[in-house]
Amino acid sequence: MASRPLVSVHNEKGEKTTANITLPAVFKAQIRPDIVSFVHFEMKKNGRQPYAVSEKAGHQTSAESWGTGRAVARIPRVRGGGTHRSGQGAFGNMCRGGRMFAPTKTWRRWHRRININQRRYAMCSAIAATGIPALVMSKGHQINEIAEVPLVVDDKIEECKKAKEAVLCLRKLKAYADVEKVKDSRRFRAGRGKMRGRRRVQKRGPLVIYNQDNGLVKAFRNIPGITTLPVDKLNLLKIAPGGHVGRFCIWTESAFKKLDGLYGTWKKRSSEKTGYNLPMSKMTSTDLNRLLKSDEIQNAIRAPNKSVTRRTQKKNPLKNHLLMEKLNPYSRVQKKAARLLQAERQKKKQALIDQKRGLGAKKYAFKADYYQLTPEEEYIATPVEGQGKGRPRKSTAKKAPAKGKKSAKGKK
Repeated sequence: MASRPLVSVHNEKGEKTTANITLPAVFKAQIRPDIVSFVHFEMKKNGRQPYAVSEKAGHQTSAESWGTGRAVARIPRVRGGGTHRSGQGAFGNMCRGGRMFAPTKTWRRWHRRININQRRYAMCSAIAATGIPALVMSKGHQINEIAEVPLVVDDKIEECKKAKEAVLCLRKLKAYADVEKVKDSRRFRAGRGKMRGRRRVQKRGPLVIYNQDNGLVKAFRNIPGITTLPVDKLNLLKIAPGGHVGRFCIWTESAFKKLDGLYGTWKKRSSEKTGYNLPMSKMTSTDLNRLLKSDEIQNAIRAPNKSVTRRTQKKNPLKNHLLMEKLNPYSRVQKKAARLLQAERQKKKQALIDQKRGLGAKKYAFKADYYQLTPEEEYIATPVEGQGKGRPRKSTAKKAPAKGKKSAKGKK
């Protein structure tokens, strides 16, 4: 935002006058390119004209499908004969001469309603951006030789009635270089628009904002790229063309003085717009890191608390017996009683099983530790205490006859 307190006034000869004007408060407003772009995009829609295709288009023929079994597509086909048209597909959007898919209607939602406060916010941002030379130059305007931005001219410029007078005034103000840029940029439009009455395109030049039209509009309107606007009817589409802030504006003195009454000064509300004042910035300084580390804030705030958070492991008392005993000390007695009861039940159950098997109380503890195997003997069980002595038993397996000897049965 522009922050200098006074703005110089130049006469039609490009010289500084003795008069100085206080910079209007609107030039100190917050610049919000996002709001400007959105409002411009919505406002641009309000100039559209409804269009639609004919309701009868593509359906002005009697066509019927041939059905299946004819080895052709089931699209409706034109009736009759004697012409190439008969038998051709009709109605469908894939057919020559058929209707389009989803035919356009005139009752489409063409225009958009925009909140009035949002429109005003966008306008304030666009005006504030015109007072910053860096933004104006980034937009492509040739203002290297301009004495000052925003450029304020004496009200005598409103009395220009000839284009040559307006051109001479622009040359004296060193603003004609921007008009030359517009002339050099004139070219053919890319695309189909060349066939639709808009063959050539060119860049934007200066915007002249006046208070009273005493011939100024007719003098400036034929200069390439120049746009004229009354200060009472500022248009965002002209101040921020394309939704981009930073157009080069030339203000007349009376129009420049009228801005405080139109948009207010924060201390005083607008006299033209009921109850309106300039948008207030949320922060006067956006350097938050510097603010937090400043001595004034550091001396006022207390020291930070060191909060120690101890994370405890939550244990399940149904699985952790120590935690269960802490919660219920009687659980140890209950578990011991349950174990004794389980052992008693198991003992009674085993006794009942032994009784049914006829074993009684006697139990045989026959446990063979190992089975010994010898070449000449079979497996012999190790004797168990109380069951007598075990003795080896000779093997009854027959030995194979030696080589070269015949058996007795084989002799005759």
